[in-house]
Amino acid sequence: MALTLQGRIAEVEERIIRACAASGRDRSEVKAIAVTKYVSLEMVSSVLDAGLMHVGENRWQDAELKWKALGDRGTWHFIGHLQTNKVKDVIGKFQYIHSLDRLSLARELQKKAAAAEQDVHVFVQVNISGEDTKYGLPPGSVPDFLREIAGLDRIKVIGLMTMAPFEGDPELTRPVFRGLRELRDELNRLGVTKEPITELSMGMSNDYEVAIQEGATWVRLGTVLVGHEEGS
Repeated sequence: MALTLQGRIAEVEERIIRACAASGRDRSEVKAIAVTKYVSLEMVSSVLDAGLMHVGENRWQDAELKWKALGDRGTWHFIGHLQTNKVKDVIGKFQYIHSLDRLSLARELQKKAAAAEQDVHVFVQVNISGEDTKYGLPPGSVPDFLREIAGLDRIKVIGLMTMAPFEGDPELTRPVFRGLRELRDELNRLGVTKEPITELSMGMSNDYEVAIQEGATWVRLGTVLVGHEEGS
């Protein structure tokens, strides 16, 4: 019998607690984003009603109707690849953007955020695994990239994001998550940003427990948390 939304929330919470305990972390250090790209407006409303206040969407085209109906509730995260011509749609609506991966995007975010007189909180996306199919900067390029965007005053870099390969054994993803944590620590040691980078957005339904053990502060959970409604 399939779990209800409340049942899935309870199970995920229990697994987060166990993962934190296994790595000596405090449960309060980890936040879950309910990835709602595959579910209906009604399900997103149910997610917010259930107390999951962080919602993640991958594309503005899919998020638009949901945001227009529910955007004043919860905190919205843009977690997909962001096309430069879509920046105008997400600024002022999504409090966090998890996929800053190029200078042209940074400049457009700065331009639109300045026009709106708002700051935008971003994660720099890093391709730790080196897969051709994944977006993100190579780890070695991140320090220079951060220095290049340091003068863009509306962009607040709070963290790094990565995606691990899908593995049948989640343990195989550990080096990817560890690599992102070690990169963050090295960037802070080098002092390339005005404020220390504190956040790590990593871990999805298949591997979030390993990601938490390696330092994730945000996990992006779709199927395991909100399910997947066929046809939505």
